[in-house]
Amino acid sequence: MKLTERVGRGVRLTPAGQALVGYAERVMVVLDEARSALAVLKREIAGELRVAAFPSVASAVLPNTVKALQQVFPRLHIILEELEPVDGLAALRSWRADIALIDNLSTMVSAKQESIETVPLAEDVLSVALASDHPLSRKSSLSVAHLKHETWAIDSKSSVFSEFITNLCRRSGFEPRVNAQCRGFEMVGAMVASGCSVSVVPGLWLVRPQAGVAWVKLRPEVRRKIYVAFRRGERNHPAINVFLEEVVRTAGRLVT
Repeated sequence: MKLTERVGRGVRLTPAGQALVGYAERVMVVLDEARSALAVLKREIAGELRVAAFPSVASAVLPNTVKALQQVFPRLHIILEELEPVDGLAALRSWRADIALIDNLSTMVSAKQESIETVPLAEDVLSVALASDHPLSRKSSLSVAHLKHETWAIDSKSSVFSEFITNLCRRSGFEPRVNAQCRGFEMVGAMVASGCSVSVVPGLWLVRPQAGVAWVKLRPEVRRKIYVAFRRGERNHPAINVFLEEVVRTAGRLVT
């Protein structure tokens, strides 16, 4: 019985192959459960833990999380990789990561996806970023419409986030005039601080504020939910559990 078939230059699953996918996921859950049970028997938090996270949450929360865990569990080797939520979830599903930090703008984990489990981490409130001497920086809050005549710096590294911000502008009746397509929020911040651009950025950025940038509340408020995702079969793995406890504790302290 064939499990795959050629389609043009590509390959796709046959109905038989699609039927087996669900069974394969359940088998892998059981294997993860066995691995977790062995880790419990060792009575030691040690080994390698691979964590994928998108840049804004990685820089805000993970350094303090890793530092705290290293002090208590010196034999736990945490390896971080910056990946956008969609890529982080793919890495988790393919066993290239043990934990992925994701958000609800980019990914939705369906209840049908039996192999993945999530824990709420934080709610990130988006903010308007302006030069500290910008006339609008004195406002207590701003709508996106207030920025209609400004030039924008947008983080284009995350296509999902940049598209989300562009759509916010369109729903307010205008197309943003973008003068900086940036590969990360460091450049966005530099353009904003210089007075060349404005932006709407993750509230997580305020954990490590940049000089010369003022933050103004966005009204109406826009939130994104952030989750910690892991493979369901590893819900009892000691290393996964201590990481979950510490990252939730750290986020609760840093993200308001």
